[in-house]
Amino acid sequence: MRAPRDLTGLIKFLTRDDWKFRLEEVIGEHFGPAMQAFDLEYDEIGAALGGGWDMTLWGVAFEDFLGRQCKPDGRNFVDEYLRRRGWNESAPAKAYMRGLRDSIMSLYEASAIVPGASFRARDLLRGGEPVVISERTATRTLAEWDRIAARIVVQGQKRILSGGLFAFPFESSERLIGDLRRGQSSRSGRSTSASQKAISDEALREMAPLFTSTWLLDVLPKALGLSRPTLQNSDGDEVVFHEVRFPFVPTAMLEAITDRLEAISGLHRENETFWNWLAEPGSTRPPKRSDDAEKALGWNVTMEDGSTVLGNVEIKERSLVVSVNSAARAERAIAMLRPVLGALVAPPLTQIQTIDQMLAQQQDHPRPASDIPVEIQIRLVYESLDRQYRALLDQPVPMLGDVTPRSAARTAAGREMLAVWLKHLENRSRQQPDPADPIATYDFAWLWRELKVENLRQ
Repeated sequence: MRAPRDLTGLIKFLTRDDWKFRLEEVIGEHFGPAMQAFDLEYDEIGAALGGGWDMTLWGVAFEDFLGRQCKPDGRNFVDEYLRRRGWNESAPAKAYMRGLRDSIMSLYEASAIVPGASFRARDLLRGGEPVVISERTATRTLAEWDRIAARIVVQGQKRILSGGLFAFPFESSERLIGDLRRGQSSRSGRSTSASQKAISDEALREMAPLFTSTWLLDVLPKALGLSRPTLQNSDGDEVVFHEVRFPFVPTAMLEAITDRLEAISGLHRENETFWNWLAEPGSTRPPKRSDDAEKALGWNVTMEDGSTVLGNVEIKERSLVVSVNSAARAERAIAMLRPVLGALVAPPLTQIQTIDQMLAQQQDHPRPASDIPVEIQIRLVYESLDRQYRALLDQPVPMLGDVTPRSAARTAAGREMLAVWLKHLENRSRQQPDPADPIATYDFAWLWRELKVENLRQ
């Protein structure tokens, strides 16, 4: 006897009547946008992604098809199969098929993960209390607060996942939520306010292909080598590392150099030979907007008090070396230093290094093992993160509507946004390649307590 989740008979039944043609229509709804956007044939999508994704993608569309009431007669494929061939299936198999027919694709947030056993799923689209899902495979790779698109099937006393599952990064999941809400509004003819978050089962059934197309439009560019996120600093400039070296003239005295550097208000001395170049309060440039702004990742260094670090200035081997992360900042540094240093230095020499070049260099020349004991390294990382996040509590956060976390904690709506923001921080922290990395094991519980939103950590 076949296993309860074996759909072989159901798939073979596709050859009857016009069911195969109707499935192809559903497949077109799921993959048409990506095929058009990237000029691909259907089978080329799975080939580009590799790793068996062709079967998973087909399965997602097939599961959507199983719940459709086909026009014009309103017939359902599962009902038709069970009416004609149900005698050949076990009771658990028929129950699973009916469960798939009634299931709805939604977006879930994972928590309380027990690897190889279960996790708790909170529906981000329909609301309600989190439910426990029995799952072996996915729980071995899920991280706390991961977001997945899936169908939950009730099987006896358990809830399980169907075969089709998409993992969504936070940013693309937020876009998906916005698109689904707008889609529901356009179907109902009524605008959906921020307080009306729940999306109806009917709307989700109709918009199931949007999960696939959104996921594909997110992952295919990388798979096809078409684009990748741009790293930008707080000014909105692409991160390209610049080292500007001002050689000392033979007659220059070190004391004369340091005296002139001390006269520059933007430089803050850390020791005898090292200065941080900080943005003046209130003078930070608004980030530049670009066509690829949504794909940009932020690269920003701040002091404990939240001051933006524009670069570093260091005296090395009778040279003044300025390290910045963009061409624009290199030009600003030269314009700031040349008039002050005058005849004490020769014209500057600039060395440029891209992110790719830096990573390649690190791979060719791995850093030597640290002499600092692992326990102390971990403690130092934790202490640094404590300082960073404590300072962040009093800084405006874009995800919170450009208010500080402490301010957001004063309102019900703000506390809900805080929960999303804190989960995002935790999830990003857990994404380290090495699960033993101190960043991956950092405990965010104190932040929830500090902001008095522990009850929302579910």
